Amino acid sequence: MDLHTRRVVGFALSDKPNGELVTTAFENAMRERRPGPGLMFHSDQGSQYASRRFRRILWRHRVTQSMSRRGNCWDNAPMERLFRSLKTEWLPPLGYETVGVAREDLGKYLLGYYNWKRPHQANGGLAPARAEQQLKMVSGFY
Repeated sequence: MDLHTRRVVGFALSDKPNGELVTTAFENAMRERRPGPGLMFHSDQGSQYASRRFRRILWRHRVTQSMSRRGNCWDNAPMERLFRSLKTEWLPPLGYETVGVAREDLGKYLLGYYNWKRPHQANGGLAPARAEQQLKMVSGFY
């Protein structure tokens, strides 16, 4: 998630919260954004984010890692809020029949509805992608 506009820039789905999962999500985001120097990646202190595999990917891309304080969900509030919205607004009550169906539907929510249609108070009521477009028009940058 881009913290400035709250836009989801990459995600992955797995049956295990491991280093491979976060590495895939991170690489998807890097392909989408192609950021310049100075990128900071913030997360909680989950073992997947502290894994050698993931830290190596961050190092390779010259990304600074930032982690929340242990047990403090407020440090990661924007992501916690995204997960709450996903659970209350989108997920079917009985879950998904297959991982493939879940991946497709979650992509529709995160990269479609959430980014392009869902209003955000942090963006003055604009959806994240719309707020980003507005920033590009105003500043010629982003």
